[in-house]
Amino acid sequence: MCPLRGMHLLCFAVKLCIMYHWPRKEVNALNETFHIQKWQDEEALKRFQTIAPLLDPELDAKKKNALRQKIAEDRDISVRTLYRWEKLHAQGGFSALRPANRGQRRSSKLPENFDEVLAQAITLKREVPLRSVEQIIFILEGENWVKPGELKRSTLQRYLYKAGYGKKQMKKYSEGRYSSSKRFCKPHRMMLVQGDIKYGLMLPVGAHGKKIRTYLSAVIDDHSRRILSSDWYDNQEALIVEDTFRKAILQFGRPDAFYLDNGSQYISRELRDALSRLSIRVLHCQPYAAQSKGKIEVYNRFVDAFLREARAKKISTLEELNRLWHIWVEEYYHNKPHAGLAEYYRSQGWEVPEGGISPLQEWNRDSRRLTFLDAGVVAQAFLHHVTRNVDQGGCIQLKGRKYEVSAALIGAKVDISFDPMCLDTVTVRYPGIEPIQANLLTIGEYCDPKPAVPVSMLPLEPQTSRMLDVLEKKHNARQMLQADAISFSSFRKDNPKGGDSDV
Repeated sequence: MCPLRGMHLLCFAVKLCIMYHWPRKEVNALNETFHIQKWQDEEALKRFQTIAPLLDPELDAKKKNALRQKIAEDRDISVRTLYRWEKLHAQGGFSALRPANRGQRRSSKLPENFDEVLAQAITLKREVPLRSVEQIIFILEGENWVKPGELKRSTLQRYLYKAGYGKKQMKKYSEGRYSSSKRFCKPHRMMLVQGDIKYGLMLPVGAHGKKIRTYLSAVIDDHSRRILSSDWYDNQEALIVEDTFRKAILQFGRPDAFYLDNGSQYISRELRDALSRLSIRVLHCQPYAAQSKGKIEVYNRFVDAFLREARAKKISTLEELNRLWHIWVEEYYHNKPHAGLAEYYRSQGWEVPEGGISPLQEWNRDSRRLTFLDAGVVAQAFLHHVTRNVDQGGCIQLKGRKYEVSAALIGAKVDISFDPMCLDTVTVRYPGIEPIQANLLTIGEYCDPKPAVPVSMLPLEPQTSRMLDVLEKKHNARQMLQADAISFSSFRKDNPKGGDSDV
């Protein structure tokens, strides 16, 4: 049975005691037990969350001391208390952080070797965390640690819970420990850039004034927390991510890597290919590891604050939403001291200015050079590429639109490259001809009086007759075979027995 469910049953038992007028003494005892267990769990969890950052094995002594001092100041506790909790955790894990209940006594009905039995049960649980209590009891009985039926399921479950090996306790422990190990910060700008999409306001920007959801696509520098590019869109397709990334690279240069979640917008083939062409690595966070994107979550709080103001402003257009958002970013977010930057510097043992450090200050003070790329190279990298067949009218179709190519390419399969954010023109390529800039089809008053002959039907000037060359090759080979046959026949006629003529 789940430990929390056991608490609920205990609470229900208290209600039954009151309902059926059980002795007040028994009611008080149940109440006290319930509240003690709840208090112990809450205190152990608080203690673990307090020391969790100090459990990172990659922290050296200097960083750990600085971080311990900061935690002590923020939580208003002594450094000595933190040392004590760390020592308790190292010796007994999560259960050792539970405050002691000195008045509790063990039942006389338990086996005399119960301490050893409980130690074995904990070992079995640690070996295979998904082992149920029934399975543990089955193993203990099979190994003669206890007699069959001597150890009850509820009893062992209760003591495993007290020892910190209940199902939900172990889950909280692993999640908290996992969260601690996921904290990181790159030492310089543009070493890592994070991307995210956030839901926004409902605006009347759809067809016939229909209200539709808006979405904010943004990329943020991992070190400085500066927003490199961000815009509101009326959809959440992969194209908005490509547009955001392209703007960031054009303005601030090439980052070493992008750190993204596993959303469909961030795993598209077009995005992966574009970043690969620019020699930018793409890293994806582990599934269900939201802790590893904590910087984005902090940034989202600033977005939420903006959305509250935007609702008060009663914005009705996407253009106005973007205009005010960019003002918000430049005048408020970038110039506001960032607590994450101060925490990072303190963890390194460095002093932080009294007024704090803003993302824009941290970006500008970084000495790492930016690697800018040619605009043409970036634009080419983010182009989409498809193939299409040219129809009898010398046109191609792309995303529901028709483009006029050339009658000379009728029936040919051509390669098309295009900017998905601007579909007014596309580039058409076919071997042997110069690339064609195809525009949207416009139907004029007259047709072309002299349509060009399709390239696929144009005759080629031959250098030689490949047919005659093949026939000549076969003829020469046949002549060689006949010559060998005649020579062998003469040899057989002069020497019927195949012996040497000299003998």
